[in-house]
Amino acid sequence: MTLATAEQSAFPVSDIDPFSKEYLGDPYPYHEQLREAGPIVWLRKWDCWATGRHKEMNDVLADPQTFSSSAGIGIANFNNEKPWRPPSLLLESDPPEHTRRRAVVGKVLSAGNLRRLKADFEVAAEALVERILEKRQIEAVRDIAEPYILKVFPDAVGIGKSGRENLIPYGSAVFNAFGPQNDIYRESMRGIEPVSEWIMSNCRRENLRPGGLGSEVYDAVDTGEVPPDEAPILVRSFLSAGIDTTVHSIGNALWCFATHPDQWKKLCANPGLVRSAFLEAVRFESPFQTYFRTSTRDTSIAGVPIANNQKLFLSAGSANRDPRRWERPDVFDIERQNLGHMGFGAGIHGCIGQMIARLETEVLFTAMARRIASIAIAGPATHRLNNVLRGLDTLPLTVTAQ
Repeated sequence: MTLATAEQSAFPVSDIDPFSKEYLGDPYPYHEQLREAGPIVWLRKWDCWATGRHKEMNDVLADPQTFSSSAGIGIANFNNEKPWRPPSLLLESDPPEHTRRRAVVGKVLSAGNLRRLKADFEVAAEALVERILEKRQIEAVRDIAEPYILKVFPDAVGIGKSGRENLIPYGSAVFNAFGPQNDIYRESMRGIEPVSEWIMSNCRRENLRPGGLGSEVYDAVDTGEVPPDEAPILVRSFLSAGIDTTVHSIGNALWCFATHPDQWKKLCANPGLVRSAFLEAVRFESPFQTYFRTSTRDTSIAGVPIANNQKLFLSAGSANRDPRRWERPDVFDIERQNLGHMGFGAGIHGCIGQMIARLETEVLFTAMARRIASIAIAGPATHRLNNVLRGLDTLPLTVTAQ
C-alpha cells in the first residue's frame, strides 16, 4: 500500500514521528495517540505501518514467516536498498540461519554458566553497594548502572580490563543505527572508528579470556557449529546488545523506585520480589522501545490489508502500557503479574540474553534492598536520547542505609 492509497482508505493515518526529539524525550502521550488511532496505523512521515497495541504486536512477533527480520529490524528495508550497516547475525536473520546461530548462543548462555557467574556478580554488587553507602549522594548512571555492568558483563564475556569505556558509545551507535540517519544518529557516530576497532580487536579469539562466554563461541567453531567468520560477529553481538540495554534497565528501575518510594519499601521488606520488580520496571520504562518487521507476503492485521514488503513499526514501550492488556498500566507495581510484557521482545527473536540481564540486575537489587532503606531524587534527571532505546543520562539520588 502506498501513502496515497493509505490516505484514501478508511484506515487511520498519523503524523507521529517516532524518531523526533519530542517523541523520544517523552513518548507516552504519543503512545496513547498511536494506540487510540487504531490497531494498525499508517505513519505518514516514514511511509510504513505501525502498531502500539499489545495484541497486534504480539501477533506480528509470533509469525516470523509473514513478518521477517532479515530485511532489517530498523527503519531501512534491506530488500530495497543495500544495508548501510552490517546486519546483525541474530536480530536480523530468519530461520534456518537464525535457528542455528541462536542454538549456539543459547548453549553459551546456559543455566550452568549463569550459575557459575552468579557468585562473581554478587561480589561486585556487594562492593558497589558499599561504595554507594559511603557516598550517600550519588549519580545513579555513572555511580551504579555503568560501573556495575562494565565490570560484570565484560568479565563474563572475557574482555580485558583496558578500554571498557568504549562499550557505552559503541552500544549507543549500534542502536541508533536501527533508526534513520538523523542528528541523533550522526552525533553517536562521531569518533566511532577507533571505538569500533577496539571492539573488533577484543572479539578476536586470542584476545578473549579462556573460559569466558566469548571463548565458548570459538569452541563452537572447533566443533563445526559456527563458521570461523561468524564467531567474532557473534561475540560482538554480546557487546552490542548486552551493555546499553542493561545499563538503561538499571537506571530506569532506580528512577521507578526513587519516584515510587512505597515500592522500594515493599522490596526491602520482601527481597523475594526482586525478579517481579525488575520485570515491572522493564514493562513500565522499557529500555528497548521500538523495532521493525517486514511483510513477506500480502496479508492483513486486524482487518487492515498489508502488502508484501511493507515495513511495520512496533512500539514495545506502547504495548507495555496498553490498557487493553494491563490493568492500571501507568502504575508501577512490583507485585504485578508481568507475563507477556514486550520489554524483551517475543517469539523466536525474543531477547536471548535476557536471562543474564535478569541475573545481573536481580543480584544488584537484592544487595541494595538488604542495605539501603530509601532512594530519593536529589536533582533533575535527564534522558540520553537514542532512536530506539530509552534510558537516563543523569539521575541524582540520595540513599540512606538500613
